Amino acid sequence: MDQAEKKKKLFPVKAAAAVFCLAAVIYFGFTIYFHMHFLPATTLNGISVSGKSKKEVEDRITEEIDGYILVLKERGETEEIIRGTDLSLKPEFKDSISKKIKEQNAFLWPAAFFLPQELSEPTMVSFDKEKLKKAAGKLACMQKEYQKEPKDAHCSEYLPDGYQIVPEEQGTKINEKQLLETLEDAVGSLKESVSLEEESCYEEPKVTSDNENLIRLVDNLNHYTKASITYEVGDKQEVLDGSIIHTWLAVDKQEVSIDEKAVEEYVDDLAASYNTVFRKHTLKTSYGKTIDITNGDYGWKVDKEGEKEQLLKDIESGKSVSREITYSQRAKSHGENDYGDTYVEINLTAQHLYFYKNGSLVTESDFVSGNISKNYDTPTGIYGLTYKERDAVLRGENYASPVTYWMPFCNNVGMHDASWRSSFGGNIYKTSGSHGCINLPKSAAEKIFEHIEEGDPVIVYTLPGTESAAAAAQEAAQVVNLINRIGEVTFESEPAIAMARKMYNMLSPQGQAQVTNYSLLEAAEAQLAALKAMLEAAGQAVPQ
Repeated sequence: MDQAEKKKKLFPVKAAAAVFCLAAVIYFGFTIYFHMHFLPATTLNGISVSGKSKKEVEDRITEEIDGYILVLKERGETEEIIRGTDLSLKPEFKDSISKKIKEQNAFLWPAAFFLPQELSEPTMVSFDKEKLKKAAGKLACMQKEYQKEPKDAHCSEYLPDGYQIVPEEQGTKINEKQLLETLEDAVGSLKESVSLEEESCYEEPKVTSDNENLIRLVDNLNHYTKASITYEVGDKQEVLDGSIIHTWLAVDKQEVSIDEKAVEEYVDDLAASYNTVFRKHTLKTSYGKTIDITNGDYGWKVDKEGEKEQLLKDIESGKSVSREITYSQRAKSHGENDYGDTYVEINLTAQHLYFYKNGSLVTESDFVSGNISKNYDTPTGIYGLTYKERDAVLRGENYASPVTYWMPFCNNVGMHDASWRSSFGGNIYKTSGSHGCINLPKSAAEKIFEHIEEGDPVIVYTLPGTESAAAAAQEAAQVVNLINRIGEVTFESEPAIAMARKMYNMLSPQGQAQVTNYSLLEAAEAQLAALKAMLEAAGQAVPQ
């Protein structure tokens, strides 16, 4: 191989060696350079110091200090500034920058292009902290009139769609301690700006919308107020829902409870509205006249304790239900007349009764009621049939009466057959009546017994002017006899005249019409008055 060929083969080797040597020179040259300068892509406190020496960095920082302004970014997109000149801000490097350069690994300078470094050094400047505090105090955000207290998230008032979480309000009240710490750090690091919100310089609400206790409270309140109770009262409805229930809820330490007293008051109102027991009832009698009945215990009666218990269960379920009110006593109807169209109508004056079932007359009959001369008056009023019993024995003081059909409606007073009587109606009851019961012919008692049910209304009343013709005739005859017995009028006749007048006045118009000697009563009264006048004219005392 000649010399030329050898050189040709060695050229690539020599070229590669030359490139390597050049690269080595460059690498070590920059390595030596970065022993005294910052590596590429390096910042110090936010200032680019890439490839700069200690002096260059100090000059740059000094330049930054001379015109330093810190921008404070506040809530509401408001900004304020603090000037370094107001803080006696000045450089104080000592050997801090040199240390930062020495801490670098200069041999890794090529990698620095791909791995940027962000260095920080808080000891390069000094400032007067008291002046900083004073400058902070002058900021608008620190003034009382611009500071708004934060508000905790909380439960709303009751709304048509229930309770909601009212979000917290951040407010603008400054945490002075945190603000000063933030400002000192920012000035010491020559930061260009600082966000007061990001640095937590504002007072924060203690309760936020994601607070578990608050969420649970709202859920519990809504659970109760979602309950809806629809009371079915005949063809009417009354709805109890959250619009009322929310006023019954009490909150104690996030726990929700129902005010039972308020529930009791509501049930009392239900009873006041829907109880008909002991209230006046109106009846259009079989005689065509409408009367008011104020006695008796018939009607609807709300079971207050039972309704309260059921109502609490319904509310606690949080569901919608439709039901009746809880009653301890029921009537036949929720209409205008709660006794409906099945009832026994007993007219004590006429001594006659009617039994209607579903609006149709089943039977009617004369009867004998309580003996009024012995104060055994049959109680008037409206009652529910207590029960019915076949083949009973009615017992009282000095008597035991077996009956086939027994139908009590007011304590021990009831309707029954009375086989011991041969006649019914008229005015038998006045002197020879029962102990208070309604004595019926057996056929009438049987008919009623077959069709009446427990709870059916029994309506008992008096109605002047409806006396039977036989009774009116009997009573008129008694008055006629009293008038005839007056005889010759003297002062001793006065008691007989007064009794005849009293009995006459007690007669119905029908009975009074049958008193054929009424003129004799009027004449006797006139004669007695004349005798008294004569004695008075003579100055004598009238005999008593």
